[in-house]
This record gives sequence, C-alpha cells and structure tokens, in this order.
Amino acid sequence: MAGRGSRLRPHSLTVPKPLIPVAGKPIVHRLVADIAGVLNQDIDEIAFILGDPAFFGDDVVESLKALATELGAKPSIYRQLDPKGTGHAIMCAEPSLSGPAVIAYADTLIRADFDLDKEADAVIWTKKVENPSAYGVVNLNDKEEIVELVEKPETFVSDQAVIGIYYFKDVSVLKKELQYVLDNNIINGGEYQINDGIKRMMADGKVFKTGTVSEWMDCGNKEVTVETNRRMLGFLAEANEPLVSEKIVTENAEIIPPCFIGEGVVIKNSVIGPFASIGKGTVIEDSTIKNSIIQTQSIIKNAILDNAMIGNHAHFDGKFTNVSIGDYSQLK
Repeated sequence: MAGRGSRLRPHSLTVPKPLIPVAGKPIVHRLVADIAGVLNQDIDEIAFILGDPAFFGDDVVESLKALATELGAKPSIYRQLDPKGTGHAIMCAEPSLSGPAVIAYADTLIRADFDLDKEADAVIWTKKVENPSAYGVVNLNDKEEIVELVEKPETFVSDQAVIGIYYFKDVSVLKKELQYVLDNNIINGGEYQINDGIKRMMADGKVFKTGTVSEWMDCGNKEVTVETNRRMLGFLAEANEPLVSEKIVTENAEIIPPCFIGEGVVIKNSVIGPFASIGKGTVIEDSTIKNSIIQTQSIIKNAILDNAMIGNHAHFDGKFTNVSIGDYSQLK
C-alpha cells in the first residue's frame, strides 16, 4: 500500500487511499478481514508495505498495527521509498518472506467463499469478467492449472481476471525469483513486476491454481469507490450487520436503509439513504443524501447529493449534486 492513490484525489491527498472508509470501515481493514475469513486459519504476521513516512505517518502505522493485533497477528511495517513496481515493493518486506503467505494490493475489496488449495505451490485469486481484454487474465491447461499470465489479450484466452491477491505455499520461492529479477534488472513497464517472479516459478514447474472470488470491487477513483460503497452496504445489510450507531441525534429525519451512520452524527430536517455512508461527528441539515460517502466531522447543509464523495472536516452548503471535495475543503 505504498502508492499515493493519485486517481482518488482529492480524497487521497491527506489520507492514504487504503485508509479511506467504505461502508464505515477503511478499505485495508475490510480487505485484511475478508482474506482472513477465506484462509480460515491463524495468521502469524501481517506485514504492511508503506511509502514515504511524510505521508504514511505515525497515525497510519498505529492504525495498521492495531488491525494486525486485533487478528492475533504480529504487525510488521516496511517502506518502499522509491516506487519501482510491485516486485520491488514485495522485496522491501524481504525479512517476512518465508513460509505460507498471502500477498494483496490494498485498493480492492472482495467477497469470497472458496477452499484455498493448499496443495498447490501458489494460488492466484481471480474473478470471472465479461470483457477479459481489459484485464490481465490467466491461461489454464486441461488440469485447471495456470500456465500463463496474459495482459489484456486481444484474442480470447480466458475470462478469469487477476485481481491482485496471491497465495504462496512457501513465499521464499517467490523471494528467490524476485531477487533474480532485481539482480538482472528485468523491467516491464518501467518497473520490477511480481509477474516476472511468478513466470519464473511457472517455468520451474511450480503448480499454480485459481481461487475465484464472487465479488471484486475497485476503489481506484471516486466513481468506483462510491459504487463499491453501495455494493458493500448491500452485502452488510443482507448479513444483518449493524450499520447505524445508536449514538446519533435525529430531528425530523428519515433514514432509508441500507446506510452506515457513525456515532455522534447529527441529522436535522433531512433524508439519508439509501446507500449513504456518514462518518462520525458529521452534521447534516436540510439535505437529501443518497448513494454517497461523507467522511468524519463534516458539515453538510442545503444539499441534494447523489454519487457524491466528501472528505473529513469539510463544509458543504450548496446546490451541487454530484460532488467530490476533499478534507478541510469549504464550498458554501
């Protein structure tokens, strides 16, 4: 999670993208918990690869350490100070690369219920897609083993897209191959890629299988993050998870589920929902808000919002509908 999340600006200017909340919980917190659920076994360590300490500061580190501790795991923090690609990022965590491991990019959310094939040397998590030419996909042999990774194929290879989550029975094997990639300056797209290490493992006869998720939700930009919030609220509502805090104040307010509403929220003369997430301490007056994400400690007045995303400590008072304003912004 070392990137700056430029496609999600202005929301990622002050908060790292993986810590932006979706349905009331930071993206990376949801991702780690979902992966833990699929593994269905104890996790010894969770290692986070962060970028520049000036951006990924002490507050970020402490939140991630708490996340690992909640899952009974040892937290480890590493830094990728020079953005040289996914393969290079993984090698920044070299001391932790031993034994069985999952590697995941922290800007995506999943819903998955499959048995991880722990007999395979590795598992690449995939999602069946309608337009495989827009993705990197896996090529399978007649044994349903992955024999090739193909980026945005012009002719049909398969409809199983790589989502950026991998399981390795012994991740030290990947470490050895990525070290070779670094030592021999094997670069694709100007960077050192995890795929080049994986391809070397395949060439050495390692068995790769697929683990196919039922849902794959992107959080790359404002539009898809709002859509992911909508879908996640639907899933949580189906599971009967509590989404509205008991510690809110309402006055002439209507809440149309599903919605997430954090503690300390004040809602007056307003309609909230469906598919709205409102962060703790936010005040909403004389407004209608649906299908939107409002973060913490903001003030929203006289608004009709749909497909909107508003940051922390923002002040919005106006007639715009589809808006995207970052932390500490004012639009009156």
